Amino acid sequence: MPRRARITLPGIPHHIIQRGNNRHACFFADDDYRFYLNWLGQYARESRCDIHAYVLMTNHVHMLLTPHTAHGVGSLMKRLGQRYVQYINRTYRRSGTLWEGRFRSCLTQDEEYVLSCYRYIELNPIRAKMVAHPAEYPWSSYGANAQGEESNLLTPHNAYQTLGFTEESRRSAYNDLFRYHLEDGLIDQIRTATNGNYVLGNQHFQKQIEIALRRRVIPGILGRPRLNKENDTLDMFSD
Repeated sequence: MPRRARITLPGIPHHIIQRGNNRHACFFADDDYRFYLNWLGQYARESRCDIHAYVLMTNHVHMLLTPHTAHGVGSLMKRLGQRYVQYINRTYRRSGTLWEGRFRSCLTQDEEYVLSCYRYIELNPIRAKMVAHPAEYPWSSYGANAQGEESNLLTPHNAYQTLGFTEESRRSAYNDLFRYHLEDGLIDQIRTATNGNYVLGNQHFQKQIEIALRRRVIPGILGRPRLNKENDTLDMFSD
């Protein structure tokens, strides 16, 4: 069975995850993280993608970004992945694949869903019990988004910009979002949408994307397609 075409649209935020093969490590030393971030910035600019948030975990990567061309995400991830694998294989005298197949992604609705993805990404080290507070983890965007650390990599999303009228007020409001953990149901929504290449948002947003792409953008109903008795057609939303 051919794999499903990736759901992507320019101008819409994408949540992305890429895992190490068999969940093995893909970062081994501080220089590895630094090189990855440097190439991420380079290829994001060349592919016309704005990076809003990221975290580099030991065996996987999360990003929130907005592409400005139809092929921006694919171009960025392909070039970044290949460059990084070449570096790792050369540095550690290894061969073969590093990543677990192709990256996973979902389109993300503006407003609360974008800010939820910011939090989901930067709270990853907390959920992994690696640190007690996101500020303690050096390989994420939290320092720039919440503490004003200088970054040439990040472009704040409009949802972040609307948190306040000044940089200080925005950072303060953003910090307040981290006083509480994400709800389990919202975490499940983000994971399901990203792993399944679906859309993260409310029903209205899902319908808008479905019309724009002319394809299903939410999980289908398990089982055989059902017959619509009113017009004797198959239910297009069943798998």
